[in-house]
Amino acid sequence: MTPGTEYTFSITRVSDNGAESKPAIASVTTDPLPPVEIRVSDIGSESLSLQWDTPPGEVDSYIVTWRSEGEADQELTTQENSLTISNLKLGLRYFLQVFTQLKNGRRSAPAVTSVCTNVPNFQPNESEKDSSFVGVDGQIPGAEYMFSITRVAANGAQWKSDSITVFTDPVLPVKINVSDVSNESVSLHFQSAAGEVKQYIVKCSSEGETDQDLQKNTNSPRPGVCYSLQVSIKLNNGTRSDPAATSASKKTQLESLLEHLGLEQYFRKNLSMSQILEINERSFTDEPKCYSDLPWCFVKKLLMFNVTARNVKCTSEGDSNSKATSDNLNLDLNNLIASPVSGDRLNPLDIITALFLCSDGFVQQELTLKMSMCQFSVPLLLPNCDTQQCTLMLWAMRDIVKKYRPQSLSESKGFKEDRIVVSELPMISFVRLGECSLSKSEILNKLLSSSQQYHDAFVHHNMECGDSPRRISNGLVEISWYLTCGNKNMDIFSEPVAVANLRGDAASFETQYSFLCQTSAAVFVFSDNLESEYTLLNNQNHKSQIFLVGNKQGTYFNADALKQGATRLGLQKKNLIIKTQQKSYAQFIKKIKSSINDIVQNSKMKMKIEQMADIAHELGIMVDEDCPECQTAKRNADAITAEIQDTLKYKENQLPRQGQIWKQLTMLEKEEFRLQNLGSENIENYKSKLQKQKTQLRAKQNSSDMSDAMTCFINAISRPGTERCYFLKWMRMNLDNLSRDKLSDLRELYKHKCESSTNKEEIKDIDKQLSSSSLGIEHFFREMGQIYEASVSLPETNPSRQQLQHLPKLCAQLLLDGFPVELVDGDASNIPLRWVSDVLSQLNEMVSPKNKVLVVTVLGVQSTGKSTLLNTMFGVQFAVSSGRCTRGAFMLLIRINEDVKTVLNCDFMVIIDTEGLKSPELSQLDNSYEHDNELATLVVGLSDITIVNIAMENITDMKDILQIVVHAFLRMKEVGKKPKCQFVHQNVSDVSAHEKNSRDRKLLLEQLNEMTQAAAKLESKENYKSFTDVMDYDPATGNWYIPGLWNGNPPMAPVNAGYSEAVYELKKNVIQLLGNRQSSGNNIMEFTEWMRSLWNAVKHENFSFSYRNSLVADAYMKLCTEFNKSEWEFKKEMHTWVIQAETRISNFGAVFAKTEMSDIRELLTCLKTEASTKLTDWEKKLLENLTKYFEQTEGHVYLVEGYREEFSDSARSLHQEIESSTFNQITSATEIKEEMTEVEKIKENHTNEIEKAVSSLINECRKKNVQMTDEELDDEYEKIWNQTMSKISKQELTSVFTSVSYYLKQNLANRGSRACELLSQKQLEDCGLEPFKVTVGVVRQRYMMNFFFGQDSRLVCQNMSDNIIEACKKVVAEKTSKHTSYHETDIQEILHLIDEKLQNNQDVHTDITFEVSLKQHICGFAAREFQKMHEEFLQVNDPYTCLNQNKNKFCADFKDLFHKRDQCQKKAEEFTNRCLKPAVEDFVKRSLGPDIIGEIMTMQQFSTRTLFQFSVLKDLLEKDTFEDYYSYISSYEDYVKKWILDQIVSHFSNGSKMSESEDQRLQSNINSINAAINKAKTEKSDDLKTFVEDVCRELSDKLVINQYALGAFMILNNADRDQFAHWLTESVTNMAQTIREEFKTSDIEVELQHLHVKPQNELFTKLIGCGKLCPFCKSPCEAEGTKHTEHFASLHRPQGLGGYRWTTTNKLLIDICSSLVVSNCRFCCDATNNSYHPYRHYREIFPDWKIPPDGSLQASEYWKFIIINFNKDFAKKYNANPADIPDTWYKITRKQAEDSLKETFNIN
Repeated sequence: MTPGTEYTFSITRVSDNGAESKPAIASVTTDPLPPVEIRVSDIGSESLSLQWDTPPGEVDSYIVTWRSEGEADQELTTQENSLTISNLKLGLRYFLQVFTQLKNGRRSAPAVTSVCTNVPNFQPNESEKDSSFVGVDGQIPGAEYMFSITRVAANGAQWKSDSITVFTDPVLPVKINVSDVSNESVSLHFQSAAGEVKQYIVKCSSEGETDQDLQKNTNSPRPGVCYSLQVSIKLNNGTRSDPAATSASKKTQLESLLEHLGLEQYFRKNLSMSQILEINERSFTDEPKCYSDLPWCFVKKLLMFNVTARNVKCTSEGDSNSKATSDNLNLDLNNLIASPVSGDRLNPLDIITALFLCSDGFVQQELTLKMSMCQFSVPLLLPNCDTQQCTLMLWAMRDIVKKYRPQSLSESKGFKEDRIVVSELPMISFVRLGECSLSKSEILNKLLSSSQQYHDAFVHHNMECGDSPRRISNGLVEISWYLTCGNKNMDIFSEPVAVANLRGDAASFETQYSFLCQTSAAVFVFSDNLESEYTLLNNQNHKSQIFLVGNKQGTYFNADALKQGATRLGLQKKNLIIKTQQKSYAQFIKKIKSSINDIVQNSKMKMKIEQMADIAHELGIMVDEDCPECQTAKRNADAITAEIQDTLKYKENQLPRQGQIWKQLTMLEKEEFRLQNLGSENIENYKSKLQKQKTQLRAKQNSSDMSDAMTCFINAISRPGTERCYFLKWMRMNLDNLSRDKLSDLRELYKHKCESSTNKEEIKDIDKQLSSSSLGIEHFFREMGQIYEASVSLPETNPSRQQLQHLPKLCAQLLLDGFPVELVDGDASNIPLRWVSDVLSQLNEMVSPKNKVLVVTVLGVQSTGKSTLLNTMFGVQFAVSSGRCTRGAFMLLIRINEDVKTVLNCDFMVIIDTEGLKSPELSQLDNSYEHDNELATLVVGLSDITIVNIAMENITDMKDILQIVVHAFLRMKEVGKKPKCQFVHQNVSDVSAHEKNSRDRKLLLEQLNEMTQAAAKLESKENYKSFTDVMDYDPATGNWYIPGLWNGNPPMAPVNAGYSEAVYELKKNVIQLLGNRQSSGNNIMEFTEWMRSLWNAVKHENFSFSYRNSLVADAYMKLCTEFNKSEWEFKKEMHTWVIQAETRISNFGAVFAKTEMSDIRELLTCLKTEASTKLTDWEKKLLENLTKYFEQTEGHVYLVEGYREEFSDSARSLHQEIESSTFNQITSATEIKEEMTEVEKIKENHTNEIEKAVSSLINECRKKNVQMTDEELDDEYEKIWNQTMSKISKQELTSVFTSVSYYLKQNLANRGSRACELLSQKQLEDCGLEPFKVTVGVVRQRYMMNFFFGQDSRLVCQNMSDNIIEACKKVVAEKTSKHTSYHETDIQEILHLIDEKLQNNQDVHTDITFEVSLKQHICGFAAREFQKMHEEFLQVNDPYTCLNQNKNKFCADFKDLFHKRDQCQKKAEEFTNRCLKPAVEDFVKRSLGPDIIGEIMTMQQFSTRTLFQFSVLKDLLEKDTFEDYYSYISSYEDYVKKWILDQIVSHFSNGSKMSESEDQRLQSNINSINAAINKAKTEKSDDLKTFVEDVCRELSDKLVINQYALGAFMILNNADRDQFAHWLTESVTNMAQTIREEFKTSDIEVELQHLHVKPQNELFTKLIGCGKLCPFCKSPCEAEGTKHTEHFASLHRPQGLGGYRWTTTNKLLIDICSSLVVSNCRFCCDATNNSYHPYRHYREIFPDWKIPPDGSLQASEYWKFIIINFNKDFAKKYNANPADIPDTWYKITRKQAEDSLKETFNIN
């Protein structure tokens, strides 16, 4: 027990009739232990410090006492482990004691030490020399000193010396340590004391004993006794020091063995099921390497039904012998014979006893059950050799159920099945008394075994380690059973019999012997000599017959003593069985068998093990069931199950919510998804009606009060953990007992009908009776789930709902404790999603952040041993007997140990056990195949590994299950999961099965391939041709052949060792496969999401499986986000490169240009090559990033593996797209530069002429040597100006209409002669003057839906035309805003845009007349705008005009030069304002667009198309105006463009983000300009022109400097270089400030329109994607990448919002295409040749569109809410009648609409 702890004992007397007396109660507190290792420090003259270690056990405080010789004790109390004592006297020895004190005031024995306080060093001064006292310091402890004192006179004379001899006190030994406590000795270690020591004296004492001097002979230490040890120092003069004390106790035999086995920690806190089921390194250790591995190896093997579990020994034992043999081939035979058996080997019984002593009741029960299945004997009485107590293991045996056939039932083929503890069987006991040369256990094994089926039920000396001495298992009573099979030729005994075996000498275990004598029909006493032992047998209270068994050949055999004992006992001859030399061993065994048969047939002494508990109580034997938790749990369970008389009525009264109501709810849920009974009714009205019915059923569930049974049940599972587990065990056992009693006849009838009857209705009826009459613990949890699910339909504030919120947590705790929880209700074929989700959510909270799980599932035909396979693999407890086979699916949690987490990368393993596919119960029902498909799809989808269990006997069933499984795997492949699969072939016993079955494996693969193709065709996925396309499967490693479970004929057959070993290899392979996964496991919440979405998906339809759950959507969104980031980096890099390229092109030919090329076309070629290289590098980088992304283990990337190729194609397409755009831009820039070059030359020539004329004028005026006024100079200047300008001619205009007409004809050339005819009927100059009007007859709407039509076809076409025209106008406006000249590529781009828009609007069928008219209209107004742009360009760049603009400047320069004025500051400002400032502003405009895009893309709503759609719809909901909704629906692109622009404006209007971006770019330019100026200063040339050219050259890669402005600046310029440089720096600074001020005052919207790259257009192009709209409701496609092969939209809307209405009533439609695609409704359109086609098969018509059914019934609540609010507005706008809205829609709130939007787009 724990030291210092209070224990309460209760003793109750129980009479024969079961009456109990009032208990006598006593409380006892165990002695506390004294403190450990007292240490003294900081010893001064008046104080010291004391420290000690905390002793084992409970401590309240410590009491410290001290005294010096002659003084009274002083005392202090402290709760710390140290104390400082002060106010001491110097130079005195103090005795110190420390006691441990409990809360009740009880003290321990003291821990003792002593110490002397210090005396300060004394040096006498002059005045003290005659003193009679002197202090001496620094002596050695325990040493002899002689002091001599001499008196000295003043004159120097000395008296005779006086001498004295003194011994200094010895000090205490320090740091006493106790070690090596053995059976016979204890070792003490302490540090040597300072000083001189003669010897150490050690004394030992225990409570009630006097001190023993350990120098003398003393008795060996007694086990379990605490000894006080004192160590003193003895000096040469015999003086002793005070003792230093400590304590030690010798380990008992049990403690020693538990320490040996590493189980000591579990003796007080017992092993639990969760600990032994935990997956750790030991789970895969084949052989134990040390003794602490032995119990775990035994448990591991036992849980896997391995019949070799008891043959456990350390590998080192066998290794040593083999090594010795190999090292010395010439071994001495005598030494070999004489070598003793190693005493270190452990007897298996000791390991079993130790495990049972260290395990809780549930582990004991599990071990007992598994031992029984292996046909091992199990503990009946478990001894504790320390306390000499034993325990009746009644609870441990409670779970053993045995099935046998008595010979009386052999004719009828009936059988008995019952729990062994309540079976009334005769028990035969075997004991040994004294010495016996016969092996009792070996004889027992032969008694219980037939000649054909030998098995060691009992451990004996000829077994592995069976001859090792028993250390703790003597006194163990084991029990085994012989059960009959009903065949007289095979049965050893005529009736079932229990056999008990007492280990050890019965004389040493009288209690156990008395118990056996009072419970057994007979006791066989094995003894060779009864000389002194027969008195034990002569007990009058013993009820059993006594048989004496001896061996005449035994060394100690005494015939006289045997005869004398038999006479005194009154035994007959038949009660004596003697093994003689003449009698063979077989005859001897036969004689014992005959005796037992007689006893069994004639004895009336039969007793249930339950009844043995009373005898155990009388004998003082404990019973394991007597613990309070077990008894309370039993009472609670009995209170519930005792009321069950009629199961059907009981379920109706006590469990009302799960019956017909729950099944009706299940049918309604599935019908909501499948709409199989829709008929001609409107879908949404029908779904609304179904929702009403569900609400009514939930209300009916809530109207019932919680039943008494459920109240008791919930209260019981709310109790503390141990009691809760006992309760659930009692409940399960009680309910199983009821099932056995009440359903056995019904099951036999059902089995008979399934085999013989063809009447399905009759079988259905029996199946319903079975289902209704079955009652298991799962029904109570099912009821609890329904109570909870019904409660959550109530308002959140409802008290009933709040009172039940704790239920999921209760169930989550059970799951964490290892209890199987129902996932799929097998009776209703449904998952209570809210209940299971909340249970898992609570579980997640309990274990987070350690919440990653891996899932292993088994699938297979019913009754092929799936549950047994899982139980064997993982040691779990799925039900395999008692009642029906597994129905539905159960999940169980196994913890992963830290040492394996690094391998598996998870914290728990979820094991899912499913009901059998093709079960006979369901095979007669019409929907059995559907049910099997649903279940298979669910569990395969949830699994990381699926084990497909195949019984080779039934090939037909095997093919059926494979077909189901292939469908399930195919569906998982479609959603991105590719689970692993292992095929298990059971009942294959041949050792060469793997090789022999190679042909079968090949055949299996062929069948799998064939089924894959069939399933793929059914699922419309014909691209899958083989099974390996669907999943990772290798025929060579993916098949496992497992022999049959039983080795022999039941009921006495043990489990086949080959079965266990094969399953163990399978388990190791499964763990290895899980460890080799490329991705990490799901966490619990992700597992929950998979379950929810998978189940919703399979509820839609048998073979229609297409969905995107939140995990897939999240993975897709992450992929899109990463790709978009890389894509934008690519685009931004190319934007920057294009700016630089255009700059180089624009500066080409300038005097400051860096290029050495003479031809601009050569530069263009060079730039194209450079661009191609850069683009190729970026494409490679994009693909590498994509590969790295898919290689990561986190983020569920495997779910979007199917999109990998699409995004790779998009990366390649992006290369081509950007290449085309880049080439177009630099080609266009080159062509513009070529055009401008001629203009620039003309302007340059005329400017040079002006400069010459002015220079000549200055020279002439200066020659006159006359001072001229400014007016006179102006007159002279005017004359030469007019003369020069008269020589310049204006440029001629180009006709843009001619060019546009040419390219329009080229565009329509392939449209036939009709197009040419229409073109010739109207001049382009006359087109585009009036608004475009669509005429009747040129168009018709393409999609004609079933029973309704859309808007007027002319109106639809008009809207399309308006949108195309508007888009073209924006392109034209963008081009004209650049103020360049017209180029032929401009009209080509417009025509390409029109063709693209018409292609995207193929739902509106148009003829050639419409196309020609539209293109003429657009080209007409485009040509006019381009003509105007061309004219404006010529006007701006006309040499005459340009020169006139500089007339005044040249005049001012002329006068400055004439008057020789300083031009430095003026010229610096001119250069800055005319050359640098425009270039800087242009650079900012060209660079700012990408900067803005980059900033906007950091906003979540612009990161992906899905988030963009969500943000737009959420914003619409917040604005809540009809006009916005109508604009969004009718003009989606226009609305989105405006919305993007508004977001940009809003983002950059708040704060200083825009000015920061502008300032960053501006500052970059200013820094470049200043750097260029400083570099130019360092050049040697003093020429201003060279200086300016140097500056411009440095800036030529970044800024486009106007060459004409630069040329104009350079003429008439006499500024000083250095002064100019100084003023230029000043001007640049001023320019920066001016530009900053302009930026601050600029309008953001105006600024956006003038940017080179317009962010709103780039973002629109990126976010609008492919621009495809849903063919039914026009929702936009959200798929990312330019090369996606499938279009999809997260949220579809009621078709009435697009103007569709009924033909008969003109009312708007409310049908939603995500509902229509699972209905039986039809549509027709041009693509269907105007014939009706089922919506269900819409992909046959629109293969590139994927319209999954709604993932939940709330998904479309957003648009439902909108049509409710604006029903009349939409009707008025569409000239229709308002839609008929279902009643349930009006209950949708704004919050629900927003929540549904978040759910649909997976926004948390």
